[in-house]
Amino acid sequence: MPKIIQAVPVEDELHEILAAAGEVTVVPFGAERAEFLAAAAGAHGILLNPLIRVDEELLAAAPELKVVATTSVGYDAFDVDFLTAHGVALCNTPGVLNDAVADLTTAFMLMLSRGLMGFEAYNRSGAWGRRERQPALAHDPQGKTFGVIGFGRIGREVARRMNAFGMNVIWYDVFEDAPADAPPAERREMDDLLRESDFVSVHTDLNNSSRHVVGERELALMKPSAYLINTSRGPTVDQRALQRALEENRIAGAGLDVLEQEPPQADEPIVALPNVISFPHIGTATEETRYAMRKLACQNVAAVVGGEMPPAIVNPSVLG
Repeated sequence: MPKIIQAVPVEDELHEILAAAGEVTVVPFGAERAEFLAAAAGAHGILLNPLIRVDEELLAAAPELKVVATTSVGYDAFDVDFLTAHGVALCNTPGVLNDAVADLTTAFMLMLSRGLMGFEAYNRSGAWGRRERQPALAHDPQGKTFGVIGFGRIGREVARRMNAFGMNVIWYDVFEDAPADAPPAERREMDDLLRESDFVSVHTDLNNSSRHVVGERELALMKPSAYLINTSRGPTVDQRALQRALEENRIAGAGLDVLEQEPPQADEPIVALPNVISFPHIGTATEETRYAMRKLACQNVAAVVGGEMPPAIVNPSVLG
C-alpha cells in the first residue's frame, strides 16, 4: 500500500480518509526535522503545513513521493517549479475559506469606516462614564468606493458583501474580463483604482509579480481619507512604506490581518499605530473553516496516491 505521512493533527474521521488510501504514519506536530525525515523515508504522500520544508533532502528520503498536500490555501512557502520538475503534485485548500476571509474583510471595513475601535476603547476606559468628549463621528460605508486588488474567488466574495452595503465596487486583476458569475463591479487599471477608492483591499496570492504590489508609489496615489485592508499575504504590501504613510497620515488607516514577518517582533511598530487595526493572521480562524481545510487536504492526498486527480492542485501538469 502507499505510504502516507500525516504531519498535521486531524480528526479521527479525517485520519480514516488517509488510512483508506494507504498505510499512515503519524508524525507529531512540531517534530524535529530529523524525526520527520526518518518517518518520511519511502513516503508516497505527505500531509503537512507550510512550516515543513520540502526540498532535496526530503526527496532524497522519499524518492517515490507523489504528493505533498498543505492544509493552507497559500503555497508561497513551496517551490512549485522544483516540485513540478520532480513530478510531485502540490495540493492546497482553496475555496473552502472564501467566506471566512471575506467576512473578516467586511469586519475591517466596518471597523475602519465607523471608527469602532476608538469608540470601544473610549467606553472600556470609563470615559463615557466620566462624561468625557466622545471620539469624532465616523462615516457610513454606503456610497463609498471599495477597490478590490485581485478579483479571484475571495475578491469576488468580498465584492458581493460590499454590494450589499450599497458600496461602489471596482476591481483590478491581471485578466481583463470577470467570470460570468461575478458580482456587479467595474474593472479599473491599478492606478485608477487606487485614486478612486475609499477602501483598497488586497486579495492576490503571493508570487514574484504580486510582491509589494502596494508600495510607496501606490500608497501615494491613494486618497488621504482612504483605508488599506490586507487579508492576503503580508509581502503583497511594502510594510515599511505603509508604516511611513500611516505615521505621516498620508492615508487614513489600515486593517491588517497579515504582516511581512509572521510572527512579528514583539515591538513591531506598525501594529501599535493608532490608525491601524491588526490581527494575528486569523482570516481562516474558525472551527468550521479550519476543519474544511484539513478535510480537503486529506482528500487531496488520498486522491493522488490512489491515481486520481485531486480536488485542488497547484501544478496539475505533473498528473497529466
